[in-house]
This record gives sequence, structure tokens and C-alpha cells, in this order.
Amino acid sequence: MEEEPLRLPRDMRLILHEMARDEDITPGQLVRRLISKEISRRLNARPPDRADEQLVAPLRARLAPDLSEAPTWQDLHVRLRDKGFELREAGGGLALHAFPDGRRICKASDLGFGYSRLMRRIGAPFPGHRHRSLTDRVLPTPEQDPEMDDHVFEVMKTP
Repeated sequence: MEEEPLRLPRDMRLILHEMARDEDITPGQLVRRLISKEISRRLNARPPDRADEQLVAPLRARLAPDLSEAPTWQDLHVRLRDKGFELREAGGGLALHAFPDGRRICKASDLGFGYSRLMRRIGAPFPGHRHRSLTDRVLPTPEQDPEMDDHVFEVMKTP
């Protein structure tokens, strides 16, 4: 092994020694293990999931009116289907897929219409979306918007 001098602030050094003592290893072993994990994480990281801008630009122009004007998720669903597309849940957001073959094309945010933006504009979460924590952060609560109690959240059924 080769030596690599490492300068640490006093509080960080004390915590390092405490963590190493708790695991019954030397501070050097702990640092080597942490560095090894970080190297592995970086080497195995997925490449960014970026859509091809040459593909996205014409789609953005074609779908922007629908994404910006549809008053409900159901209306947006119909508009997109009429053009051969559909939105589907993708992690904490939405992705555009070809319809009917289901081929993923890009993230909704690549089109300039991220899930938060669409949810805020439509006033409801995407039907069946599992990530409800975003809903709590994006949509107003009844205390913030007294009229919210009157909102009816639709359920969209896909064939």
C-alpha cells in the first residue's frame, strides 16, 4: 500500500476515530472502505437518462399545446392518445411513451412539463401515481386553499 496524507478538521477526525472504534477497525480501514464504496458507486452509476434533443424538440413543439392546455388528466390522456402517445408513471415523475407499443420516448420534464408543473396546473396528482409525497409538497392543502374541499379528483381508467 502507498501512503496518502489526509488533513481533516478536528471535529471530523474525532468522529472518524469514534466510528472506527465502534466498528472495531482502524481509522485507515474505515477511510479505505468508504473510498472504495464511493469508487464503486461512481463506476456502476447509470448514465444520465437524457433524451436525444433532435427527437425531443419536435415532440415538444407538437405536444406543448396539449400539455399546457388540457384541463384534466383524462383530457390530456385523450389528446396524447390521439397523437400516438401516453404518459406513464416513471419513478417520482412521468414519462412519455409511444402508444400502443409502449416504447419509452423521454421524460415529461424533457418536454418542459415535469410532473410537479403538470400536477400544479391540473390541480390533482396523476391518477394512480404512487409517489404521494410530491403531491403534499406541490398541491395546496385545504388550509392554504379553502376551495380545495370542493375539488373532485378524477380517476382515469386505461383500457
